[in-house]
Order: sequence, then structure tokens, then C-alpha cells
Amino acid sequence: MLVIHQRIARQDRWDAELLLDFAARSKSRLHCFSTCGEETGLFLERGQPALADGECLRARDGRVVRVRARPEQLLHVTCSNAFELMRAAYHLGNRHVALQLGDGWLRLPDDYVLKAMLEQLGAYVSLVEAPYQPEQGAYGGGHHHSHAGDAEFSYAPRLHQFGRKA
Repeated sequence: MLVIHQRIARQDRWDAELLLDFAARSKSRLHCFSTCGEETGLFLERGQPALADGECLRARDGRVVRVRARPEQLLHVTCSNAFELMRAAYHLGNRHVALQLGDGWLRLPDDYVLKAMLEQLGAYVSLVEAPYQPEQGAYGGGHHHSHAGDAEFSYAPRLHQFGRKA
């Protein structure tokens, strides 16, 4: 079994690949198979951002493993102007929907309720199959409900240190 514990910088060469959808790339513990069919166990540090397309990992035996984003069914959202696109993003954000942002478009997992809402707002919505890499959010990391106290998890924001002058 290929056992992986470590994220490393992107490499020009790799020994194995994992083809994973966004849900699988978001997990710190995962049982999966490489693209060659080798059984693989992922044991990464918890609370880290999702693995990105092209990111590399180091296996316990020293091999380099590259992550590839598996194409998924996504809603591709465009609007007639920037204000309407911003309005669509606002309503999706209000529902805590993770979004992939592009130049003049949004992408999100296929959902018929959200599709109907977007169309009601006047957005143009089409179905595409593409890798999904949504924004991580302003504070990075994952969503936590730690009961262990500050010793195991810090809720300090990554972008800003409030109350401090620059």
C-alpha cells in the first residue's frame, strides 16, 4: 500500500498520480487508488486547505505522488454584467456555497435548487464537466468546531491580525 503523510512543493517528476474530485481532495484521511490501481492511504495533517491540482505529496517509501483534479459536473454561471454576477455570488455566499471564480464567471457543484435560484436572478447557467477548485476563503484552513481549546487549534485569522497596526 502506498502510504502518504506529507505535502511537498510541486515537482517536475513524480512516481504516481492520484485523480481525485474536490470532496476527496478536501479530506486529510482517505483510502483511494492511484491512477495505476495501487491501493493508497492518505494521512495528512488535519485542518489544511484542500489539495490543489498539480500539488505533490511524499509517500512513506520516498516516492513523489502528484494530485490531479478529477473533472466534475459543475454549474457554470455568467451574467449580462458585473453587478448581476456579483449579486449571484452574494446569494450563493449567503448560502455558504463554495465558489470557483473566473474572469466573468462562477462555478459550483451541480445543484438543481441553486440552478433555479440563479436563473430566477437572471443568470445564465450551463452544465460543464471540469476540475473544481473553489476559493479557500479569507481565513484559509477548514471549518472547525474544536472543543480541545486553543492548544490544538487557533482560530486566529490568517489574513489580518485584528487590533494590530501594520
